[in-house]
Amino acid sequence: MVRKPAKMYRSISKKAYTRRKYMGGVPGLKIVQFDMGNLKEEFPIALHLEVEEACQIRHTALEAARVNMNRRLIKEVGRSNFHLKLRVYPHHVLRENKQATGAGADRVSEGMRLAFGKAVGTAARVQERQRVFTIWTSPQHVDKAKYALLHGGHKLPTPIRVVIDN
Repeated sequence: MVRKPAKMYRSISKKAYTRRKYMGGVPGLKIVQFDMGNLKEEFPIALHLEVEEACQIRHTALEAARVNMNRRLIKEVGRSNFHLKLRVYPHHVLRENKQATGAGADRVSEGMRLAFGKAVGTAARVQERQRVFTIWTSPQHVDKAKYALLHGGHKLPTPIRVVIDN
């Protein structure tokens, strides 16, 4: 079955569904790392990627944004000149009522409005103006870090902005 577009899971509609202990078959988390770059050094400037609207961000989108930012930073700034941190965790389990397709599907999948569904992935619920990613770096690399945040933000299903703290 094909993956659905992000807009299907973007809005926060019902109560959070997070108790994995009672669920079977929740797909594994795609996110590989939450901290990248130079974790030992203290950097003077912090750049944050903020979301402008409350929404849900799927774990696949978070991983795509993380990979994009990390690759750009390593290539343009160097591995030892930044610290990138993913600040949200996808706790909310997404469910989907699978529908039959093909000949006779209308008879097979009729009935059960608002069915419970099976777990198909996870998402992080973020509030308006919440910081999703942070990059700490030195002053000479601020422009490249900002560029990396903007490009990574294009992978997320919500409008974003970059905030710089000194």
